[in-house]
Formats: sequence, structure tokens, C-alpha cells
Amino acid sequence: MEFETVIGLEIHAQMKTRSKIFCGCSTEFGAPPNTHTCPVCLGMPGSLPVLNRKVVESAIKLGLATEATLNRENRFARKNYFYPDLPKGYQISQFDLPICEHGRIDIEVDGQRKTIGITRIHMEEDAGKLVHDEREPVSYVDLNRTGTPLLEIVSEPDLRSPGEAVAYLKKLHGIVRYLDICDGNMQEGSFRCDANISLRPVGQREFGIRTELKNMNSFRNVQQALEYEVRRQRDLLLEGEQVVQQTLLWNPDTGHTEPMRGKEEAHDYRYFPDPDLIAVVLDEIWIARIREQLPELPDKRRLRFVRDFELSDYDADLLTASRELADYFEETYRLYGNVKKAANFIGTEVLRDYGPERIDQCPVRPRQLAALLGLIEDGKISGKIAKTVFAEMLISGADPERIVEDKGLVQMSDEGELVALVREIIAAHPQQVQQFREGKAKVLGFFVGQLMKKTKGQANPQMVNDLFQQELNG
Repeated sequence: MEFETVIGLEIHAQMKTRSKIFCGCSTEFGAPPNTHTCPVCLGMPGSLPVLNRKVVESAIKLGLATEATLNRENRFARKNYFYPDLPKGYQISQFDLPICEHGRIDIEVDGQRKTIGITRIHMEEDAGKLVHDEREPVSYVDLNRTGTPLLEIVSEPDLRSPGEAVAYLKKLHGIVRYLDICDGNMQEGSFRCDANISLRPVGQREFGIRTELKNMNSFRNVQQALEYEVRRQRDLLLEGEQVVQQTLLWNPDTGHTEPMRGKEEAHDYRYFPDPDLIAVVLDEIWIARIREQLPELPDKRRLRFVRDFELSDYDADLLTASRELADYFEETYRLYGNVKKAANFIGTEVLRDYGPERIDQCPVRPRQLAALLGLIEDGKISGKIAKTVFAEMLISGADPERIVEDKGLVQMSDEGELVALVREIIAAHPQQVQQFREGKAKVLGFFVGQLMKKTKGQANPQMVNDLFQQELNG
């Protein structure tokens, strides 16, 4: 029997705000436990929540970016459940009237484009965090994260493979970072997802029994956890057994899912409107102003790079992997002028040490990189020397002109000096000369390599190649 996989993702993105969603406590990551708390986020009697306006703006931005419907009036609800790290005994979220509904994201997997529906985007507060002691059977409660603003993005069950799920997750990850509403740090939990997955016989309309996967803090973990769960559920169904509806934890050490608890349904949470918060009403002027401030999003920027810069799809995908990298490339190109050479050097040298999400940490800024590429363009240094200079720039942060001057790396371009060296090398290798004249053109590379070695890579490679051609054919 053949089965079809059905996957839906629930993604939680922490908003980049200085304070929490309903109080003034800091959202800074890594503070000592329980130092960023107050009576409001601890749910003390008599305390009242006050909504953070920036969280609403962030939700509007994401709704516009995903072509969702913005509900001009939306409301908060209480989601009731007990966890040790949920001090109020309920979570302020949204239920029947979320801020955004019916959005979409386009993905591409194996050359096939597909639209994935977004059921809803809603605002809510994060819970705290349990810290488990590895030496004793004890868990400690850190409530610093309690009240951190979240946007939960719930997809339609449109995903049909782990690959599609990861492509969707990466696309949304890029969008929230381009919008600058979430830092996207999966290791710190500021961008995380739960996955609902089920299998059904091919051709069946009804969904199968689903499980929910949690504890996936990287794209790789999501891929591996979903692949494992597909295999596990298929084996159960082929053996005539039933899949149990439950919440599972992914254990990356064992490569297995582990039961956590029974899967809750909406009625288990006993939602009701939060009596302490009035409805959120979106003003049309406010929405229009936010729309005007939206940045160029990844898909449009990638298409522009292909259309205007004539970059390959691969290079355009690479250079738009983050907003910071795309800005870095465009500024380098603006100062330097050769789009292909700028793209190639960034793709090979810069990204070797600084990935798309760490490009802001690169000590070589676009002005300096443009100056380095200009030295190659002017024939003052070779491409090989440029790599040496760039490595030094990463360490010292110095400008390329200074490094070239201090280390004596100026390219040899004096024709008379190079001709003398070319003739010297030809005279020293009569056997290779004979091979070249017998038609073995590849021997030319041997001669060029000998001269570059002799000049420690400082000779102008194009001049060297031309001079050898002239002398050997002369």
C-alpha cells in the first residue's frame, strides 16, 4: 500500500522588541534566571496587561508580507493549561479572532513551485522555561521568557514531504528576518516550530491520525524528525496497527521520537475572551503606513538580481539568503561596479568564513571589499594575491591598499622583467618545450606555474600567459 504524507507546521517567532508583550520587562536573552520579571508577567493578583504596540505592527508586517487577510478587529483569549513554567495558569493568545488569516507562501522543491496556505497568524505570549539538572532528578523554573511576544504562524496541511516542510520553514525564516521582526535564532528558541504529521492511503480524502513533533531547533532536526516519523507511522500502518494521537519529542542523540503527552484539542484549553484586554482595532492609515515601510522581500529581490544583474539562479539564491548579505553585496557592487566579480568573490571568499546570517560580523566592510576588487581590476594585484590580502584584512581590519604596500604585494607587470623570466624558464625545460611544440597545449600551464612559483604569485597571470605563448610559438 502506498501512503501520502500530510504535514502542517506551527511556527513560533519571537518578536524583536525591547520589552515583553504585556509589560515593560526586558526581553534580552541570557540574563540571570528570574531577573526579567514583574507582577504582570508573573500573573500576580491585581496586575493588568498593557499591549505592546510594536507587536501589533510586527504582526501587520508579516500579514502583509504573506498576503494574508488582516482582521480589522481582533481579540485576545485565555488559553488555559497548567505547566510549571506558566505562572498564571493560562496563556494570553488569540483564538476565534486572530489578527491575520488566509495567507500564502510559495516554495520551490526539486524545481517544482508550490503554494502553501497559511491558516492564521496570531499574537501571544511565550511561556517560561524549565532547566533540567543533569545530575539530579530536579528541574528549575526560569520565568525570564514568560511574556516574550510571539507570533504563531499556522500552515494549512498542504505540505507533502519533509523536504517541502523544511523549504517552507526556511522561506518563512527568511521573511521574518527581512522584515526585521525576529532574529531567527533557532538555537536560542526565538524561531521554533512544531510539526503535525499523519499518513493516509493514496487517494483517501480523510486525514490520518496525526502526531505532533516538538523540540526541533534546527532545519536539520526538522528534516530528520519528520523523516523518522514518516517511517515509524508507515511501519505501524503496514502492520495493521493504529497510530496513537500524541505529542512527541525529537531526540537528536538517538535519532528517535519519544512520547511526551497525549495530543490536546482546542476544547482542552477552554478558550474564552480575555476580560482584561479590549479588542485590537487596526486603522487603515496605520496599515497603509506600515505597507509603505515594507522592505523588498526575498523572492522579489532574488528575481531583481536575476533580471537586472544577470546573475544565475544559484548566485541570486545565495546572495539573497539574508537581508544583510543582499545589502552587503549591493553596496559592494555600487562602489566597485563589476557585478559578476563582486558576486563571485563574496560567494567564494567572504561566505567561507561568514555565512549569510553572520555577514554583519565580517570586519571587511563593503567599502574595503570594493577597494580590494578595484586593485585586481587595475592590475595592481592578482586574484591569488587578493585572497592573501583578504585573509589579512579579516585579521587586522586594515584597508587593502595599506596591506599591499606594507607587505610588498604589488603585482609584477613590467614586461621586460617578465620576458627575462619567461626565457629563463623556457631554457631550463627543453623537454616541456618539445612537448608543447608537438601539440600538447596543456604544458603551457606547467610553464605559467613555474613562473608564478618563482615570483611567489606576484606576476600578472594574463601577461605571463601571453608572453609564454609568444615565446614558445616564436
